[in-house]
This record gives sequence, structure tokens and C-alpha cells, in this order.
Amino acid sequence: MNAEPSDVLCWFDYICVGCLWLALALRASAGLRTPEQRGLWLAVATAVVSMTLTLPAATQLSLQVPGGVHTIALARNLIGVLSSGAILYFVSTAAGGRLRLSVCYMTSLAIVSLLVLDFLAPLHQEHAVTGHGAPTPSTAYWLVLVLVHLAADISCTSLCRQYSRRTDNPVLKASLRMFGIGTALSGLFWFCQLIDLLLHTDRLLPYLPYVMDLHGLLRAIALLTPSLWAVQGAVAEICTIWYLWPLWHDLVQAVPNVAFLKPRHRLLEIVWPQASWRLLAYRKIIETRDAILVLNDYVATGTWARARRHVAAVGVAHAKVDATVLACVMTGARSAKLAGLPHQQSADGRVNFDNGDLDSEKAFLLDVARAYASVPARNFAIHPNTSGRK
Repeated sequence: MNAEPSDVLCWFDYICVGCLWLALALRASAGLRTPEQRGLWLAVATAVVSMTLTLPAATQLSLQVPGGVHTIALARNLIGVLSSGAILYFVSTAAGGRLRLSVCYMTSLAIVSLLVLDFLAPLHQEHAVTGHGAPTPSTAYWLVLVLVHLAADISCTSLCRQYSRRTDNPVLKASLRMFGIGTALSGLFWFCQLIDLLLHTDRLLPYLPYVMDLHGLLRAIALLTPSLWAVQGAVAEICTIWYLWPLWHDLVQAVPNVAFLKPRHRLLEIVWPQASWRLLAYRKIIETRDAILVLNDYVATGTWARARRHVAAVGVAHAKVDATVLACVMTGARSAKLAGLPHQQSADGRVNFDNGDLDSEKAFLLDVARAYASVPARNFAIHPNTSGRK
């Protein structure tokens, strides 16, 4: 990469802050509606406002306003303390709510202390810790700021680690872990600031903006985890509908009474669904299973044995044998039903779904649907004396 490190950091700043704003917008409704999530959402909201004030665009804007540099720097730190207070409030709520009033008092005291220390300091503009000279506006100012952030970050990281181990909900577990790691990075940032402040060194300063940006990115992922999980689930349901549709359509054509909704074009089921994708996928599984159970009674004697010999002869993978055999058998049973033939009541083989849950049924039926469109199933002779489908 030919870009200068400052250019890389600049782009990384904007990307991370943009992701945080997107996550806040997408989770605003759930975050503000749920009391348990409201403090956490507000904590991230105030944190992203503070991070936004560190962007180059905010810096350039502050340079054009008299006193703007000082105003932006002070506002950035005060909002950061407010964010830490919201984090501590979230922690105290999860711990039972006994410390919430104390958190409000401590946060208010920290904000007042920063304002007083800033007012008492010599004339200054930017608030910064460097390895050259005293920190601006004062060491006491930065100690208050750093210690408030460290207390919030350590408490939140510990809480996220504790609750992520307890919960069995995979979405909540992933969200807590991402948020905990992001908060730990924030704690690392402020711990390095403390080292720089006490040892008067600037060796760590060039790397700290990347740490803070990465913390923001991980917090955005944590907030978006429920939405990302929902998208993943929707994609899985769409794939189930799409791949199961050919088999479902042909079987429902023979056994129309099992269908809850009238069959439509395959693409319309996806782009213009008559119900939620989850419900449609569920109905496709149930209706395909029911149609197979009905068509069991139309399987001619000897069909199961011929299907097994045919599948063995064409060398189908062992894991797909049962699905391919069933696809071959259903081809004949469907034709028999459409031709108006009476029940066969074949005794040499039957299929049932009594021993599996919905997920295992779905996996098996998807295998049957793939086998139904495969060459072995297409080449299976429906009747012993024919060479293909009729």
C-alpha cells in the first residue's frame, strides 16, 4: 500500500465511525424500546459522538471558529466521560441496580471536576498528552479522565465475559463477546494513555488511534449481531425455499390437498412472498414430507428394490444413497398418482419421518430435492420394462 500512515488512519477513522453510526441507526428502535438495552445503546451513542469529534473534518471545522479547538476538545472529553458513565450504569443495572444512583453521582462529579480543572488551567487550546512537556490542560485533568474510563471499561469487560459464559443464546453470546473485546481495547487505549502520562513518553501514542478505531468497529459488530444473525437466518430460509421448490412443486401437483397456499412461480416465492420466508420454508418442508407420506401408498411392488440396485449401479455417494433412492421412488409414485392408479400398498419399503426433528428433516429433504434433479433420478426407469420417465 502506497498511502501514508496518516492517510490510512484517516480512512480507518471514517470507516469505523461510519460503521458505528450505521449500527446505532439500525438498532435504535430495539435499543431505546428495551430498558435492559437502553443504557448500552446510549453508551455507544455518546461514544460515537466523541469519536466523531476526533475526525479530521471536525478538527478542520474547529480551526475556522475562534476557540473552536478548545471547545471541540473539551466537548469530546466530557461526552467520553458521559459514555463511560452510561457504561457503568449498564453494568450496575445488570448487577441488580443497587449502584445506579452512585454511578449518576460519580459521573456528574467527574464532569464537574473536568470543567473546574479545565477552567483553572493556564490558557490552552487542544487537550493532549505528549512526551514533550506537561499534558494539556493539566495532569490532574487527565488523571480524572483516564481513571473514569478505566473504571468503566474494566467493569464492562468483566461483566461481558461473565454473562457470555452463562448464556446459551448464541446471538447474545457473540454480541457480548464482541462488545467485551471492544471495551477491553478501549481499556487498553486508556491504560496506554496512563503510561504516557506517568512516564512522560510518547512511544505508544502513534498506535493508540488504531486501537480506539478497532474498539469502535467491534462495538458496531456487537450491536449489529442480532441483525446479522437475522439476515443469515433469512438467507438460509430463502435457500431452503429455492432448492426445495422443484421437488415440492412436482409432489404437490400430485397431492394438491397438502398445500396451504396455491403454488406460484419459483421466483415469486422469493421476491414477492405470500408470508414470511420462515413460514414459507417451514410449509415447504411440512408439505413435501406430507406429500411423500401420501405417495408412499402409490409405490409399485418391487420399486424400492429396483431403485436401490439402480442407485448402487451408478455409484452414488454413500451419504446420499437414501435420498437418491427416495427421489427415484417418488418419481414413480407421482406418475402413478397422476395417472389415477389405485393404491399399491407396497410392502418392500416405506419412508417415515418419525425419528427426526425439523432440522434433520430439512437437511434430508434438501438432499432428496438435489437428487430429484440429478442424472441418476432422471434416468431411473419408472417401470421395469421402460428406459426412462413417462
